[in-house]
Amino acid sequence: PEAHVSLSSRIASEPREFERTSTTVANAFVQPLVSHYLRRLKERLLAHEVHAPLRIMTSSGGFISDETAAQVPIELLESGPAGGVRGAANTAKNLNIEHILTFDMGGTTAKACVCLEGVPELTYSFEAARVARFKKGSGLPILVPSIDLIEVGAGGGSIAYKNHLGLMKVGPQSAGSQPGPACYGLGGSNPTVTDADLLLGFLDPDSFLGGEMKLDTQEARCAIASLGDAFGLSVVETARGIHNIVSENMAAAARVHVAEKGLDPRSLTLVATGGAGPVHAVEVAARLGIRRVVFTLAAGVGSCLGFLASPVRVDRSWSYLERMDMIDLGMVQENIRRIEAGILDDLELIGIGESDTIWTLGIEMRYAGQGHNILVSRSLETITGALVSEMVVEFEARYERAYGTRIPDGIPQSVTWRVTAESTSRAHRFRLLDRSVCGDKPASAGTRHIFDVSTGGFKQVPVYQRHGLVAGSRMRGPLVLTESESTIVVARPSTVSVTEDGTIDVEID
Repeated sequence: PEAHVSLSSRIASEPREFERTSTTVANAFVQPLVSHYLRRLKERLLAHEVHAPLRIMTSSGGFISDETAAQVPIELLESGPAGGVRGAANTAKNLNIEHILTFDMGGTTAKACVCLEGVPELTYSFEAARVARFKKGSGLPILVPSIDLIEVGAGGGSIAYKNHLGLMKVGPQSAGSQPGPACYGLGGSNPTVTDADLLLGFLDPDSFLGGEMKLDTQEARCAIASLGDAFGLSVVETARGIHNIVSENMAAAARVHVAEKGLDPRSLTLVATGGAGPVHAVEVAARLGIRRVVFTLAAGVGSCLGFLASPVRVDRSWSYLERMDMIDLGMVQENIRRIEAGILDDLELIGIGESDTIWTLGIEMRYAGQGHNILVSRSLETITGALVSEMVVEFEARYERAYGTRIPDGIPQSVTWRVTAESTSRAHRFRLLDRSVCGDKPASAGTRHIFDVSTGGFKQVPVYQRHGLVAGSRMRGPLVLTESESTIVVARPSTVSVTEDGTIDVEID
C-alpha cells in the first residue's frame, strides 16, 4: 500500500518510447523523495498553524496541488527558472511592455526565455542532466510541459580555467555554495565569475547580502592571479577576460535563441532576475543591441515573486497519429471528456472552479513523413470539421513562418492532442515596505571605482541604496544600485529611472 507508482500513461502520454520511458523512470526515481518532503512540509506548516493550501510550482509556469505534485514530481524539474520567467513577465505587464527577453542568472547557470505579448512559449520535450553542457543527446530526455528556456551561460560560481587548447574558458564546472568562490573565504581556491566581479568593482566586499556576509578580496585576487599567470596576464586583465567571456557567451546564445524564433533582439526589452543577473544584464543587453533593461523588485529572488504571480495550470495529453482529413471527431470528443474529468479533479484539489479557468486545445502537427512537430492551439470548444480545417490552415501558416515554405501536396497529420486549463491571468502588483518599516536609509551610498567597459580602465561612479530611491527618481549611468539580494551594475552611459512600484528601468544610450 505504501508503494510509489509511476504510470507512463499518466506521466508522459505521448509517442517516442525511449523518451517516454526516460521520463517515467526519472519520475519514479524522485517520487519517494519529493512526496516525503512535501508531506513533512505540510505537517510543519500545520504545526505552525498555517492552514493555507500548499501549492507547488511546475516547469510549465503554473502551479498544482501538493497531492498532484507528489504523484508527478518530474513536472517540477524547471520550476525555479519558470518562476523567474513568470516574475519577469508580470513586471513587463505592469509596465505595458509587450515583448521581452527574460534573463535569469544564478550561481551555476544563466537562462533566457522569449515572451511575446507577455506569454512565454512552452516546449514539451527537453533534456536534463546533460553530461556535455550544450550537447544535445547527452542528457535525459524529458516529456513534460515546460517553459521554453535556453541555457545561455555560466553563473556566479562558475570556474574559469585554461583548457587543453590553451584558451580561457568559464564553466560548466562550478564552485557551488560549499566551498563557493574564493572570495567567500570558505576554502575555495578556484577563480570564479564572482571573484572577477568583485575585483572589477561590481560587488562591494562589505555590503554583500546586505552586509551579512563579507567578501575576501585578497583570496579573490590570489585565485584570479593563479589563472592569470597561466596566460601572462595581470589580475585585472584576467578578471576582465572572465567578465568578457561570460557576457559574450550569454549574448551569443541568446542571439541564436531569439533568431530561431524569427525575431530581432533589438525589438525586445531585457528583464533581469537572479542573484547574478542584475550584475551582468546591462552588458549582455548592450552586446545584443537591446536598449531597454528592466530590473524587477527583489530581482535576486525574482523566482519567488514569480511563484506568487503564476496562475493555476493543469496539462493533459494523448497521442493520436492520423491524417487531419481522416480524424474521427467522435473519438476526439470522447478523449477530451475523459481528459477534462481528470483535470477537474486536479482543479478541485487546488480549490479552483471550472468557471475560473481558460480551457485550450492544442494539436501537435506535422507533414506525414516528418519527425518534428508544430503546436497549433485554439480555445477548447466543440470539435467540428470546420475547426479541424482552421487548425490545418494555421499549421501551414506557422510551418511557412518557421521554415520559409510549405510542402507541396504535403499531408498534415496530428501527433499529440493537448488540453490545458489555466486560471485567468492578471498582473500582480508588488510593493516594497514603507521606509518607516525598512529603516530610513539614505538613497546615496557613496561612490565606488568600477571597471569601465568602454575605456578599459576604472571609473568612480555613484552608488545608491535601491530601497532608498523615491519613485520617479532619474539618474545617469554609469552607477551601481545595491540591495540585499543582488547588485545592479549599470557600467554604460544610460538613463536610470525608478517606477512607481520601485522597478528599475534602464535606457542605454
